[in-house]
Amino acid sequence: MAEFNLQEEVLALQDLDSYHLPSDPVDEAGPSQVRDLLDDAVGAVAESFDAIITPSVFDVYRSVLKHFDSPHPSVISKLLDSICSGLQAVVEAIKHDVEAGEQGNESPHRAPLEMFSFLLQWFSAAAERHTPTHGAELATASTKGKGKKGTKTSKQKAQVALDNWTWGEQIIPTLAVISRVLRDLPSHRVYTTTAERDTFINCLTRPAWRITENEGHMKVAEIKLGVYKIICVAVKTHGHTFSAQISMIQSLQYFEHLSEPMADILAVLQKEFDHTQLAEEVLRHVGNLEVAQKQFSGQDNKGPRSFSKFLSRISELAPRLILKQFSLLRVHLDSEAYPMRIALVEIVGVLVKEIAMENQEGEDEEGRTAQEGQERREKKISKLFDLLLERFCDVSSYVRVKVLQTISKLLELPVKLPKQRALTTPYIIDALSDKASSVRRYAISTLTNMILTHPFGAMYGGFLNQPEWETRYQQVREQLKRLEAKQMGPVPSENKAPEDAEGDGEEEDEEDEVEDVLVDEDEEQDEDEDSPKKKSSKETRAAKKKARASEAAPQAQELDAEDMANFTRLKLTKRYIADALEFIRQVEGSMDVVGQLLGSTSKAEVLESIDFFRVAHEYQMAGADAGIKRMLHLIWTKDTSGTTSEEDKELKGIRQKLIECYRALYFDPTDEEEADSRAQTNRIAKNMIDLTREASLAEITSLEELMRTLYEDGRVSGDVVDTLWQVYSADREIPRFQRRGAIIVLGMFALAKGEIVTDRVDTLLRIGLGPLGRTDLVLAQYTCVALQRLSGSVKKVKGSLEDKSIRLPMENVMFKRLRDTFEHPCKSKDWFGMAEQAINTIYLLGEQPDALCGDLIKSFALAVFSKKQSTPPAKTDTTDNEDVKEDSTEQPAAAEEGEKGGSDPFQLSQLVFTVGHVAFKHIVYLELVEREIKRRKEVLAKEKKQEQDLSKSTNAKEVDELEQVAGTAEDDTADRIAKFCDDEMLYGDRSLLAMFGPMIVHICGTPKKYKSPTLRRAATLALSKLMCVSTHFCEANLMLLFKIMETSRDPIIRSNCIIALGDVAVRFSHLVDENNNKLYDGLSDKDMTVKKNTLMVLTYLILGSMIKVKGQLGEMAKCLEDEDSRIADLAKLFFTELSSNKDNAIYNNLPDVISHLSIGDHALEEEAFQRTMKYIFTFVEKEKQADAIVEKLCQRFRLSTEPRQWRDIAYCLSLLPFKSERSVKKLIEGLPFYQDKLHEEAVYNRFNEILTKARSNKSSNKPDSELKEFEQILKDFKDRGEEEQALEESMQKKTAAARRKAAGRSQKTTERSALLCKVS
Repeated sequence: MAEFNLQEEVLALQDLDSYHLPSDPVDEAGPSQVRDLLDDAVGAVAESFDAIITPSVFDVYRSVLKHFDSPHPSVISKLLDSICSGLQAVVEAIKHDVEAGEQGNESPHRAPLEMFSFLLQWFSAAAERHTPTHGAELATASTKGKGKKGTKTSKQKAQVALDNWTWGEQIIPTLAVISRVLRDLPSHRVYTTTAERDTFINCLTRPAWRITENEGHMKVAEIKLGVYKIICVAVKTHGHTFSAQISMIQSLQYFEHLSEPMADILAVLQKEFDHTQLAEEVLRHVGNLEVAQKQFSGQDNKGPRSFSKFLSRISELAPRLILKQFSLLRVHLDSEAYPMRIALVEIVGVLVKEIAMENQEGEDEEGRTAQEGQERREKKISKLFDLLLERFCDVSSYVRVKVLQTISKLLELPVKLPKQRALTTPYIIDALSDKASSVRRYAISTLTNMILTHPFGAMYGGFLNQPEWETRYQQVREQLKRLEAKQMGPVPSENKAPEDAEGDGEEEDEEDEVEDVLVDEDEEQDEDEDSPKKKSSKETRAAKKKARASEAAPQAQELDAEDMANFTRLKLTKRYIADALEFIRQVEGSMDVVGQLLGSTSKAEVLESIDFFRVAHEYQMAGADAGIKRMLHLIWTKDTSGTTSEEDKELKGIRQKLIECYRALYFDPTDEEEADSRAQTNRIAKNMIDLTREASLAEITSLEELMRTLYEDGRVSGDVVDTLWQVYSADREIPRFQRRGAIIVLGMFALAKGEIVTDRVDTLLRIGLGPLGRTDLVLAQYTCVALQRLSGSVKKVKGSLEDKSIRLPMENVMFKRLRDTFEHPCKSKDWFGMAEQAINTIYLLGEQPDALCGDLIKSFALAVFSKKQSTPPAKTDTTDNEDVKEDSTEQPAAAEEGEKGGSDPFQLSQLVFTVGHVAFKHIVYLELVEREIKRRKEVLAKEKKQEQDLSKSTNAKEVDELEQVAGTAEDDTADRIAKFCDDEMLYGDRSLLAMFGPMIVHICGTPKKYKSPTLRRAATLALSKLMCVSTHFCEANLMLLFKIMETSRDPIIRSNCIIALGDVAVRFSHLVDENNNKLYDGLSDKDMTVKKNTLMVLTYLILGSMIKVKGQLGEMAKCLEDEDSRIADLAKLFFTELSSNKDNAIYNNLPDVISHLSIGDHALEEEAFQRTMKYIFTFVEKEKQADAIVEKLCQRFRLSTEPRQWRDIAYCLSLLPFKSERSVKKLIEGLPFYQDKLHEEAVYNRFNEILTKARSNKSSNKPDSELKEFEQILKDFKDRGEEEQALEESMQKKTAAARRKAAGRSQKTTERSALLCKVS
């Protein structure tokens, strides 16, 4: 045959269809003939590998490979075995010749060597074409999954193996053959030129590179290691560096799964083969600026992502390689592709770690001392950290997240890097306010990690309690002052031994800065007062140092060795504490922001915030307690199951995370308590009591749900409950908050298990409703709450008539104790809270609560209106003294009213409060009575039906009539109770409450006469409760309640009024509908509490469809720009919930909202208007709605006369998406309405924005020609309008000038006339 040219054959093989064979015996042969042909060729090669040179034999091999998909698997297997064995035989022969010295310049075995290599490459290419993407992985799995089904002979097993032959199973042996060939072959003796050798090595290694392209193969560890070994040996021994570089770059460009394997190859080359040239060449190519600009564009994601993973992996495995080439790679910090910037950020982190962990003892490789090496490392680390901090301003949130992740990893290093920590902390705190949720999440996580790894635990135990650190700082300062005084004169704080005094200017400057920052508040005030015109800080420090230098020498000589050591130690300790204080203050300052993120819509942010406050609390940071209390409200979060984050990490439910956090903080034993269960129990009880201290009503409610959940889950032991009872019933004097907290927590546990209270009723009556309860009314109040748990905590099922609550006879001693506590004389405002809960307890547990409450009302009425005050005046509690704008103190008002009416205003307040709350609770009681009547009738009906079913004497028609009669009876019951409430409770002749209704109305209607703030608040509250009883009473006094809300100067009264109006709207919606405009007046109230309550009431009423939204939605929208973040957040929540309703309330009222906020007394500033509308327009999502809004807004141009209105309408139009052709046509059709407004620059710019948005849409029916024509029309009308405007201004100027001239002439004429008159 002609001489075999490997280069030409490899090139020809690229186009297999046009590949020419001199003879193609397999083309027309059958399966048996193909097997016979191959057997003959394989036999010839087996006898002598030189037989491959024979054309007929070589053509048989090539022909089988060309028709690879036709032969039986056994033929393919035999072909591969023959090629591999022939290749190994050739290599053995060459190796033998070389060792024997018979090898000349031209090896006689070169042709067979190249032929077998060519065939092996062809075979691997053909096999890969017929292998699925995950072929090797699937093949490996299938072989492992085969079970043993019977026994077969060896021949049968061999035949089965041949029939099931797959390329995936043969890859590992094939790679082993190539690896042995590369290891044993002396290629430099076979080839005399580099080009020929490279061609052969490329051919031999090509199967390995091709195997890497299959992602499934690279998931098998043995295959991956085989490929690594082949490439590394070829590079190290056979000069494959340049070809490997090209192959690596191409693999990184086109195969993303090869990012990490390519990095692994370079790392193996460096560590095991001591070869770094290939890695350096690849990194130089990646760092080439021209290549970077060409390959890594912002539009391409695949290439940059692949190179990014490669760089990250190589930096982890071989950071020294990256460090050498970093000057070239850092160009990617400014790359358009954000994945490359992410990789560089990760590289910077790895390099910082590598440099920081270097050996710091002795001399380094370049002969530097430990101190010189340390300084050099610090400079490198500082420069690298500067690069990291710059990336905090990156435009991509992914890059900013990677920066935070990198810093978080660096914080965990054994080397603390204190300077870098101090520089980084403000950046992390700023990232808490980032617009991207993922950045905020990792900022919280990194800040938490900073606390966990802080470097200030060496001296004082690691806690970060700010007051304690400030005390330590002051103590160290005092010690330094005493040491200075001991030396007969002030010694400078930077004083050093003479030999160390030089070259320490930087440390002195730092010490001065610490002194300046941490100076006492008194000293700061003195400096501000005494030296208003002082020098700059640098000049001051320079003068100080100069004075110190002159004094330092003689004073330093006076210091003995011990004092000098103490002085140096104290100075370093002072700096150490100053750094700790700075860090603590920074973290404390960030807690408000983290607290706000507890309410984030992102679950990951909330979980990280919970972790942050848990860690801060464990480190005793002062601000953590507020966050711990704030997170209590997350107990109401509905999600309990875990989800998956962006990094495929499972996230716990927020509720579950909160419970675990509280359990870890307050219930889990500490290391010291594990052996002492009693100490653990006491600590848990104390922690729970502390949680109730100074807690608001909302916090108590959330804590109640948390405690109930913890008890139901078995997290609270019986010993803790017993300890709480011991605290509650302690005979000795203890702080009030402890006894109160104990009964609050016990009442919470009783929700889960009623026996906790049921078994200790006597204790409750003896303590809470005994002498202790009468002196501490808050204790009595929460004792009543605990007693309410006796009725059971079974939740009522909607529609069910069953009532499992427990009721007690009125002779029970509990009610006597309640009455005694209720009637006990006092002047404390805590009485009202106790009275409310006492009445609730009576109505919840008593069989006839109205009888006892009637007696209480009569008792107070006698005390108020009796002319003889038999009871001595009670001691006034200090909590009753309030400073109210419209009133003086309680005592003058009391004296005045005592003179006029002869009654005590506080007793009168107690009376009206009792009347109002009894009336309110009686409505609830009547509903229970109604339900009980219905239940009894239902039971009777069932019994009758069962009797009828047994007798079968009644036909179906009679049964239907009975059911109708039963339904009519139920309706009659409801009507009778409703009529009783309307006509009898407040107007009946025998009604006790009817006697006090006019009195309460009179007190509320004459504020000038009844000036006591407590009385007026109680009367207003009672009035609002009575209005919920009767329709007639409500209708008669509704306007009075509106008037009180409008005119009262007490914000508490105004808040109560708006809440009461919400209750009235729920009960009698038809009455409030006529005056619902007045409900919105509270949104403009100056008091934030009134405004917040108004917004919450309106939100409840509107979302519950209890009142209809008309034109008042604009007032709700104004709250979006409120200065109080709580009100703004509530408004956002309202609009979000309103948008989910099916009635399209936002869309229907949008034009009215725009008008309300744009013009008139209610108008917002233009910037605030734009922010508000931008938020509201996010809820306009349907295309039909957007099209209709375009038409409505265009028509509004016609009626608008002010430029401000034009700008606002144009801005609202620009907020619409203009995705459909219809909306663009509506805009063009509306041109006559706004064509004369286009001369306004802002209006014209908004229309240009609309055109840009319409052109950017990718819809197929986009009207490009119409848009272009419309743009020109807009420009023409703008120019025409500007000309008309200029002409109008010119005419106005001329008219004004003419008027001025006419006025001048008339004035002259008048003067002449006056002069003539004088002359005549």
